[in-house]
Amino acid sequence: MEKKIMVSSPIMMILVIKSKSVDAITCEEALTRLMPGQLFLTSEAFLPISPCCLAVANINAGSTTTSICRSLCRRFQQAASGLGVSPDKAKELSQLCGVSTTVAIDPTINCNS
Repeated sequence: MEKKIMVSSPIMMILVIKSKSVDAITCEEALTRLMPGQLFLTSEAFLPISPCCLAVANINAGSTTTSICRSLCRRFQQAASGLGVSPDKAKELSQLCGVSTTVAIDPTINCNS
């Protein structure tokens, strides 16, 4: 099933995301939850806002299996390229939010490892 999500930002963008269930959290849910971090991830903000950090913590809590982590990692990579996410900002996100994540929010990582 394809879903379109309208993202509000300085430039309106539309993400087309295939909804894929990954047990505790779907990839679509994870990406939607991360939308408050878009300004930070695209280098427009210096620090992530608290709703973004809460999303990171919630996504981490829902990432309970290797399969979920790999699926989320792949979806994050796909979305990152379409949104112009800064790889450096993505790598900093969990540390700045004080969350030790099981899923790297990093568009350059190998999702199979």
